Amino acid sequence: MHRFGFLSCLIASAIATGSCTVESIWAAPSAPQTARCSVELIVLGAGQDAGAPQFGNPDDPAWKDPSLRLTATSIAVVNLETSERYLFDATPNITEQLQRLDTLSPSEAKNEGVAGVFLTHAHIGHYAGLMFLGREVAGTSGVPVYAMPRMREFLAQNGPWGQLVELGNIVLKSLEDRTPITISNTIQVTPYRVPHRDEYSETVGYIIQSSQKSALYLPDIDSWEEWDTDFDLRIEDIVKQVDLAFIDATFYDDFELPGRDMSLIPHPRVTQSMELLEHLPPETKTGVNFIHYNHTNAIRFHDSNAAKTVTQRGFSIAREGDRHCLELS
Repeated sequence: MHRFGFLSCLIASAIATGSCTVESIWAAPSAPQTARCSVELIVLGAGQDAGAPQFGNPDDPAWKDPSLRLTATSIAVVNLETSERYLFDATPNITEQLQRLDTLSPSEAKNEGVAGVFLTHAHIGHYAGLMFLGREVAGTSGVPVYAMPRMREFLAQNGPWGQLVELGNIVLKSLEDRTPITISNTIQVTPYRVPHRDEYSETVGYIIQSSQKSALYLPDIDSWEEWDTDFDLRIEDIVKQVDLAFIDATFYDDFELPGRDMSLIPHPRVTQSMELLEHLPPETKTGVNFIHYNHTNAIRFHDSNAAKTVTQRGFSIAREGDRHCLELS
């Protein structure tokens, strides 16, 4: 099998649409049925861990214009048939992100409508929001938190996260690399290890697969080349296999941080990623959404030359509040 055959077999699926029946010619014509979204992906935040503005940056225009604020990267996958809402990463901005989610896709379910949380790794922008599930705030009960082995151990053995486990606010659920699990009856979620600064945990991206469409959520990685070399996975292959890809866009290029040697700072640059994926068909490139951009990355501003370049080259930039339907019913 081709080295990517596992992924192809995992996410290549089709859905039967419609059937033929013979009805009486006297029967009244049935009303046309309007398809509606039953599984939706919503972008809750698109910024790097600390969002924007950040302290120590008094000139950031977001101090004066709140519309320019960035919250840390997170997405929600919502089963609209069951009102189950799953968060991918729990950010320090979880309060306002859940408020936005309540506005876009409200839920009357317990635990503030959070059916589960999938964590990518133990850097502050991706798990610190778990603390708001504790007794000081939401006081949730038994929220499933899906994590890889080191991430689970880190949460269980360190405060305040261990207290969430002890009090039953969250229940830790095990994940294994490249092993899919099923949530909400029909949605498959598969973690994929990626190279990153793994001081406290592994780092993963996720492929989220409904019966009709799939999405890659990969906000943090050190480099595409290391992923190929160390894990035998190529971003070009994966992007071609999914309908949507949300990928690391922390920095736009190597000239973003004056006075610092950016060669010492990992993360693929947006310019590099565009060059790598330039050969893809237009419909595939449009599905590539750059996310997790630093407060210094000009793509955060809609009218910047960097943002215009990205869209002119056929790619997309994830914005807070973006909505993508993964399944119609």
